[in-house]
Amino acid sequence: MDKYIINKEDAVLLLIDLQEKLMQAISSRDLLCKNVNILLKAAKIMGFPVVITEQYPKGLGATLPEIRHDIGEFHYIEKVTFSAFVPELQHILAKIGRKTIIVTGVETHICVYQTVRDLIINGFGAHVVKDAVGSRTVENYKNGLQLMSGSGAVVSNTETVLFDMLKSAADSSFRQISALVK
Repeated sequence: MDKYIINKEDAVLLLIDLQEKLMQAISSRDLLCKNVNILLKAAKIMGFPVVITEQYPKGLGATLPEIRHDIGEFHYIEKVTFSAFVPELQHILAKIGRKTIIVTGVETHICVYQTVRDLIINGFGAHVVKDAVGSRTVENYKNGLQLMSGSGAVVSNTETVLFDMLKSAADSSFRQISALVK
């Protein structure tokens, strides 16, 4: 399988630690939230699963309300490790049986990077949505993207991911998906 191809039948959307206290300092918060919400709506339309992680929610709060309102059905993981590739995620991915992970979240250079690295080491494809990940500083954001690309991840963007999954304007979801990005 070509690592650059995303098929909706093999995709999982992963939201990493988009929590109240963490997101207060993220430089690209508004754009990040907008694109995560587009991806969540697309997951409902195209029928691919969603996994949400929260890093120590007692101290860092819950997933942002502006993201929670667009979440349909999802799998939830609470964690204290930086990498989200914890036994719970491994179990969910084995149960779902999909191998292409669309990655969003914070921080790009810590939790997102460590998760992507661990996904790749364990045989998963990782598509990092660069307009749906963030860090406190631009330098750390850029470094995280560079590390993930160097590890074998595909660094992409929301529209590219969505239209790659559609493949064609003949897809029954095309009109709904294209309306999300207008």
